[in-house]
Amino acid sequence: MTVRSGPIDDHQLAALRRRFRGPLIGPGEPGYEQGRSVWNRMIDRRPALIARCTCVADVVAVVEFARTGGFFPAIRGGGHGAPGYAVCQDDIVIDLSLMKDIQVDALRGRARAQSGLTWGEFDRATQAHGLATPGGEVSSTGISGLTLGGGYGILSRKYGLTCDNVRSFELVTADGRTIAASRAERPELFWALRGGGGNFGVVTSIEYTLHRVGPVVLGGMMVYPFDQARDVLRFYRDLGRSAPEELGLNLIVAHARDLACMPASLRGARVIMILCCWHGPLELGEAVLRPLRAFGAPLVDRLGPLAYVDQQRLLDELAGPGRSYWKSGFFAEDGLTDAAIEVFVEQAARITGPRTMIEIKTVGGAIARAKHGETALEDRAGAHIGAIVAKWDDPAEDPRHMAQAREFHAAMTPFHVGGNYLNYLNGEREDRIRAVYGAAYDRLRAVKRSYDPDNMFRRNQNISPAHGDGP
Repeated sequence: MTVRSGPIDDHQLAALRRRFRGPLIGPGEPGYEQGRSVWNRMIDRRPALIARCTCVADVVAVVEFARTGGFFPAIRGGGHGAPGYAVCQDDIVIDLSLMKDIQVDALRGRARAQSGLTWGEFDRATQAHGLATPGGEVSSTGISGLTLGGGYGILSRKYGLTCDNVRSFELVTADGRTIAASRAERPELFWALRGGGGNFGVVTSIEYTLHRVGPVVLGGMMVYPFDQARDVLRFYRDLGRSAPEELGLNLIVAHARDLACMPASLRGARVIMILCCWHGPLELGEAVLRPLRAFGAPLVDRLGPLAYVDQQRLLDELAGPGRSYWKSGFFAEDGLTDAAIEVFVEQAARITGPRTMIEIKTVGGAIARAKHGETALEDRAGAHIGAIVAKWDDPAEDPRHMAQAREFHAAMTPFHVGGNYLNYLNGEREDRIRAVYGAAYDRLRAVKRSYDPDNMFRRNQNISPAHGDGP
């Protein structure tokens, strides 16, 4: 692979235009500012070219252009990743966001979806048939990035990670080939793609297993004042230990300013919320949720029957774009102790950012039961995954909010069990990425060497094909 020594010249660009059907957008052209903007507003990069692909042939054309021209392209699906790898400086963005075809086979319980879809779009298509797969809990999240990094969703306790529900991938490799990966075809690559991130090619479509869910579930949220946080956390922990796997659970600490359900008088208050989704038989759901209905003195009770697509939008109000910095970790089954809860509450009370969100997601169940070595994500022992998502608007406040996130994370780290979740990481060093995968890391490097030996796809949580070839 030739390494680029200068900007894209007109001759090179004209040659690409002859092969490329979609828009090719350069600096100053209509759509450029929108095309370089991603969810994390801390990312302010100016690519040399944004290639908005409309089909697989477009992807092949731009990958071959990048390889021969010495580019290291960024790959954009939903643009929602915390590190902002979907956009790059002075290089090419392979933008898949126009590729939104989805084909649902309701009889066989499958869907093949192109990588430009968001989870909101995916859910609308599959819910037309009363079907779903574990997916993102913010509707603007892209399907491909979440899936390639693992994918925790409100259905995961019952049906596993998003990547556990993948049947096959179609992708364009660094040498311009269009190939498939499944259990039967290129099984080693299939293993690596389920959790190994965007290291192995440009994934253009994904085939998922679908499950009978909805279209109506029993879910929503209960919102409590923060001064009840210790009791709420203990109740939430104990509920997760005993609840059937059909009950998805999430706990959020946030300021109420971004919640339309809150009375205007409480919009500035810090609150603690329990989000849940019972997706089993509705006639059994009320008995399962009875303890939650009887607990505490909620400020807002939004628990009841609702469309699954609305359940999947509950966090949209809190999860809009902004400057953002994440820290996260897993809790073992016995890790969310009363001592951990005490530290959590003390630290959460110190957070000053009105847009910062702290989350504890109940996991386990089918996630933990996955056969060891079935996917690249082998560390699944956590019973909860916790994260602080610091978010703000003013660049001058970057140091304060990032420091608060680090302090919160450092205080909680003694209660964490090893490992981490790829999609909750910021841009990381190789040692941090290696820690996510543990013993699977060297196996992933071997797959990387087979499909991207020059590390052209390095703008990600990078797995280098050889030591020292990181981002």
